[in-house]
Amino acid sequence: IRNNAGFLNRCEAGIDGNKGPAGIQDVGTDLLFTQEGRRVFKDVVPMVGALINSHLDELQLSSDQIRRLWLHQANLAMNRLIGTRVLGREPSAEESPTILDRYANTSSAGSVICFHLHSDDLAVGDTGVLCSFGAGYSVGSVVLRRRR
Repeated sequence: IRNNAGFLNRCEAGIDGNKGPAGIQDVGTDLLFTQEGRRVFKDVVPMVGALINSHLDELQLSSDQIRRLWLHQANLAMNRLIGTRVLGREPSAEESPTILDRYANTSSAGSVICFHLHSDDLAVGDTGVLCSFGAGYSVGSVVLRRRR
């Protein structure tokens, strides 16, 4: 993957195979973005739960008013725990659907694919939260309500 001297430039190795862009010796560790899975899990779950709850508070919505959570589709255990933090109990498969079994981790598209596949059954007035999060601890959410 090339992105002009940013992360993931392993393809930029020099002729001798040892030097990367601008003579960087260790291309394998210097330019690659890595994550520690357990640490990310431990950090991201409370951060995402707090962000969604804060978003709901700003809109004066309670967790009882949330019919569906369309969460980033990277880790089922992470989504269950985030759902529990938002709803105050473990969400059902209908409340927090997953597409991991069908599509695996589709990166940032996962929550939108999940929304596309699991939103037709919402009634007028039903409210849900679409939330994606990813590398670099970025997170964003949008609260959606069915109007017609």
